[in-house]
Amino acid sequence: MKRDKAIRTFTLAAVLIVQIVFLFLILKNNYDSSNYVAITILFFISATVLFGHGYLDLHHNKYDYEKLSVVIWVPIGAIACHLLNVNYQLGSVLSAGIVGTLGSFIPNLNKQSDYFKKLPTAIYCGVFVGMSSNTITPTLGFVIAAGTIAGLFFLLSKNLFIGIGGKLGTMAFLGVFIVYLINLIA
Repeated sequence: MKRDKAIRTFTLAAVLIVQIVFLFLILKNNYDSSNYVAITILFFISATVLFGHGYLDLHHNKYDYEKLSVVIWVPIGAIACHLLNVNYQLGSVLSAGIVGTLGSFIPNLNKQSDYFKKLPTAIYCGVFVGMSSNTITPTLGFVIAAGTIAGLFFLLSKNLFIGIGGKLGTMAFLGVFIVYLINLIA
């Protein structure tokens, strides 16, 4: 139980820290460092997210994780979308639409299978990784790494952010952003 609570806390902290760092980098690149209005806005956004977490019921009380057999489809969706986007030059939106639509038909292969019903969500999480610009995700290795990290967050966040839109995109963003930061540092 303590391990599950620590994992949940880590996942929430990672989401919050990455979002704050991202907002900070946006402010740093687009505003003068002495612009106190921008700094104040960043502070209020961060405080709203922190305090909102305590007031909104965003999570189930039980600790549950997605199965690895489902999570493996996150990098697969990322790879498929990236290949259509970059190699076949279909564009990110059309590539995402093709992979997402094909993924949505998987449950029809066996309508009794609970496993097949979970795959479209995992694939679409990966699609968000694959949609990234080629300047951000330049290689297939980068996409695989980002898809894997997004899959890890997908695994850990099964009972987090319930009813909040943008969960899959946030998980994909975390994967791409973390791999991008690692490449920047290395």
